[in-house]
Amino acid sequence: MSGAKRDFLSISLGFDDEQKEPPKRQSVWRVWKRLSSLQRSVICLIIVLGGLSALYILPAIHHGNRLSGEDAKSVKDRRQAVDKVAHNADNGGEFFKDKILGRQNFNDNQQLQAPQPGMPRLNKQDDLKRVAKQQINEYNKRLQKQRPGMRRPPQPKLVVDRPPNGGGEEVGLLPPDEKQEILERDENGDVGKEDDNEKDDNVDGQLNQPDKGADPDFNVDAVPPYDYFNQEGKRTERQEAVVDAFRYAWKAYKKYAWGHDEFHPITRTHSEWFGVGLTIVDSLDTLVILGLKPEYDDAREWVATELTFEKDKDVNLFEITIRVLGGLLATYHLTGDDLFKEKAVDLGNRLLPCFNSPSHVPFSDVNLMTSRAHAPRWGPDSSTSEVTTIQLEFRDLSRVTKDDKYENSIMTVSKHIHGLPKKDGLVPIFVNANTGSFRGTSTITFGARGDSYYEYLLKQWIQTGKTINMFKDDFLEAIDGVKKHLLRESSPSKLLYVGELLGGRTFSPKMDHLVCYLPGTMALGYKNGLPDDHFDIAKRLTETCYQMYARMPTKLSPEIVYFSQAAQSKEDLIVKAPDAHNLLRPETVESLFYMYRFTGDKKYQDMGWTIFQAFLKHTKVENGGFSSIHNVKAGKPTFRDKLESFFLAETLKYLYLLFGDDNSLIPLDKFVFNSEAHPLPIYSS
Repeated sequence: MSGAKRDFLSISLGFDDEQKEPPKRQSVWRVWKRLSSLQRSVICLIIVLGGLSALYILPAIHHGNRLSGEDAKSVKDRRQAVDKVAHNADNGGEFFKDKILGRQNFNDNQQLQAPQPGMPRLNKQDDLKRVAKQQINEYNKRLQKQRPGMRRPPQPKLVVDRPPNGGGEEVGLLPPDEKQEILERDENGDVGKEDDNEKDDNVDGQLNQPDKGADPDFNVDAVPPYDYFNQEGKRTERQEAVVDAFRYAWKAYKKYAWGHDEFHPITRTHSEWFGVGLTIVDSLDTLVILGLKPEYDDAREWVATELTFEKDKDVNLFEITIRVLGGLLATYHLTGDDLFKEKAVDLGNRLLPCFNSPSHVPFSDVNLMTSRAHAPRWGPDSSTSEVTTIQLEFRDLSRVTKDDKYENSIMTVSKHIHGLPKKDGLVPIFVNANTGSFRGTSTITFGARGDSYYEYLLKQWIQTGKTINMFKDDFLEAIDGVKKHLLRESSPSKLLYVGELLGGRTFSPKMDHLVCYLPGTMALGYKNGLPDDHFDIAKRLTETCYQMYARMPTKLSPEIVYFSQAAQSKEDLIVKAPDAHNLLRPETVESLFYMYRFTGDKKYQDMGWTIFQAFLKHTKVENGGFSSIHNVKAGKPTFRDKLESFFLAETLKYLYLLFGDDNSLIPLDKFVFNSEAHPLPIYSS
């Protein structure tokens, strides 16, 4: 090292202010030589760690860390500049504006994403114009090179014969280089883990909408007006009993948990799931159908004055869609009140970022305020039923608003799932939002995580006026797969049941209570022209589901049942201790409702009445409300201290409809129920 450089790097070692002579200065090199080997090692380690930290922080900035410290004027100036550049840009200005902003919705009081590494910070309009124009020009060149004449990024083709490991032609909405990076991470098991630093699954950008459909005309067959709030004297005695039960639960909820998601009737407390008054919104259309005007007025007032989706809260796309979006849309159709339509549109827009995934499979969760979507925290996969049980609601939202962006989004999902390989129409219960492929070794079941995929195949076909045969064909193929792989009889009573394929291969005689929706759905298919044997299966499965109640000491079904296969067995049903709880589920009474509507056989009403009496005896809480219970095999089961919102939204609603003789109350040729029992209209095209 030269002398000049030594002097330049010299440092002062004197700290005593009372020294008479100036402190001596020594070079860094001499100081370094005087350090012990341990001290040198520590310094080197600190330098290495600092370098690694820099390498980690830079990608985080690239993936969307927010700018801080910008005042409102700076943000507003940037927005105006982007608007001007995007407006004048060729080849889709609005699309590129969203790309530059890097988000779906933009408000003056919100922060923009940080620029990518190597890009200047956009602190002035001139800088913004220059960088934005440069981005647009570069993106245009790439698009023209890929496919001349395209105004939007080229859409990948759907893969029909794609192997489960993700091979074959790539499917996605991201550039190939980014997508390949995500696929490689997923193959290594790094996507969706708790320590993924919340970057890989970040989705703040504008959804790439599929091309607009060829038929934008949406028509709904006229539904005769029904005076829901004038049913006094028209209800049967059993319906009056259901109304009394609903009022009993509603009064307790209003007293102890009003405006909160969930009610705990034993401790008289409440809890939050989404923070949107879930029990109220989920019960809105039940209040209408039961004709409870004062209770409905209170609920509507709360929705008008208190309900907001501006919540910094992660929500599950499936759950909030079937419960909240479905509830708002159904209530809008039953009442014609635009309040519920406006709330539904607001929520629908906040959920759209889920569809901006690397594949055509939506992410499972999204933050209502930030629009950041991601895979579930427990892993990279979504439940198959969750990503395929949002279609009725989003399609109806498009029909209501005359805006096909919602329907196009879910049709892209449906077409993708339609093209994936299946086992005789049967699907594994997990699908990856990054690769777009099923997890090939996961279980095949009509129970949890698989159930409503099959339900929505049939109901979408019906909802669209039986015009999209892809759904009907997939449903028919799936039922054939059930008959081939899952349908068995128990011993000794020969109860027909639907088992599971563990790992997609090994049969298990396990049947969730959730499966008891299937007989009602198959009966609905039969009434809409599907094969006769579907109804034969439906009748036998309905009987099996009822026996899951009737053979328990409490006359209430456990959550899960195993069916005996032993030739010398004396009992058909085997209930394991962890599966003996009852959550007030609706599936069996749902199927009883369909069977009674289609046959007029009052035995189905009597079955439902037995179940309802058991609910009153074992789940009714003295201080108000109803609660799920621990053990249906116990003479006096203990409470789990939770009133599920679906007890009000589904179970009591289906019981009320089952006990009535007025088929003009929610006619099944005019409405189709979503998975949360919210009725949505059937469209003629």
